[in-house]
Amino acid sequence: MGVEKKFVEDGFTKALVHEYLSKELSRAGYGGMMMNRTPMGIQITVYAEKPGMVIGKGGKLIRKLTRNLDRNFRLDNPQIDVQDVGKAELNAQVVANRLASSLERGWYFRKAGQTTLRRVMESGALGCEIILSGKVTGPRSRVEKFLAGYVKHSGKPSQEIVDHGYAVAVKKLGTIGCQVRIVPPDAIPPDRFLIVPPSKETAEELAPVEEKKDELEELLETETEGPVEEIVVEDLEVEITEEEVPTETVAEEAIIEEPVVEEEVSEELIVAEEEVPAETVAEEAITEETVVEEEVPAEEVSEEEPKSEV
Repeated sequence: MGVEKKFVEDGFTKALVHEYLSKELSRAGYGGMMMNRTPMGIQITVYAEKPGMVIGKGGKLIRKLTRNLDRNFRLDNPQIDVQDVGKAELNAQVVANRLASSLERGWYFRKAGQTTLRRVMESGALGCEIILSGKVTGPRSRVEKFLAGYVKHSGKPSQEIVDHGYAVAVKKLGTIGCQVRIVPPDAIPPDRFLIVPPSKETAEELAPVEEKKDELEELLETETEGPVEEIVVEDLEVEITEEEVPTETVAEEAIIEEPVVEEEVSEELIVAEEEVPAETVAEEAITEETVVEEEVPAEEVSEEEPKSEV
C-alpha cells in the first residue's frame, strides 16, 4: 500500500470512529476525540461533558466501546482515555450538539442561533461563527450565518486556533446541518503582536560599547594630561639653540657684553646721585659758605673796620 492510500485510509477510519462515538455518547455530552498511534497500540482520547456516563458502572460501558472499536474498525489494540471538556460553552462540538437538539425541539432557527452565539461570546471566546444550512424555513433549503468576534477561515491558523464542531438536526421538513467554529480565549492569532518595553538587561546590552583604545593612544593621553609638556618644550628649545648658534657669534656676544656692563654701572651711579636726600644737600651748602669766609684776606678785613667807625 502506498503512502497516500495509507493516509487516506487513516483519515477515513478516524471519521467513522468519530461518528460512532458521537451517536453512542450523545447523552454524555460528547465533545470530540483525538486518535494517536503509540507503540502499545492506538490511543483514543474522548472529551465528554459527563465523563462518568462514558465510563459506566465499574467501567462496563468503556470496555464495551473498546471491544466494538476493535471488532468493527479493526484497530490495533485500542485504548480509550476519557477527559472532561472543561467549559462546555467553549467546545464547538458540544455547542453544535446543543444547537441541533434545540432545533429538533422546535426552536426558531434565528432565536436558537442568536442565543447560542451570545452564550459563547459571554463565556470569553475571541470569536464564534454558526452556520445553519438546509430546510430552515419552507420547502427550499438555504444558509443562515451568525458571526461575532474574530474568526479565521483559511490557512493553517484556521486549523490550529479554531475549534470546529458539526451536528445534524432531523426535522419533519428535512435535516439541518449545524456547523460551529469557536476561537478560544487563549488562542494567539497570527496577526497579533505586542510591544514590550525593554528590560534593564536588554537596555544594557543595547547600550553603545566604548571602543578599546590602543596602548599608544593611552600613553599619548597620559603624557598630555601631566606637566610633562613644559619640560619637553624646554629640552627642545635648548637643543635647537645649541645646534643653530655658531662659535663666531658666541665670541662676538662676549665682546659686546663688556661695554654693556660699564653702561650698567654708570646708570647705577646716576641713580645713586639722584637718590641723595635733601639734608645732605643743605649740609654741603653750609660747608661751602664756611670755606668762602675762611678764604677772605686779612687786609680787606682791616680796611672795612675803620670805615665802619666813621
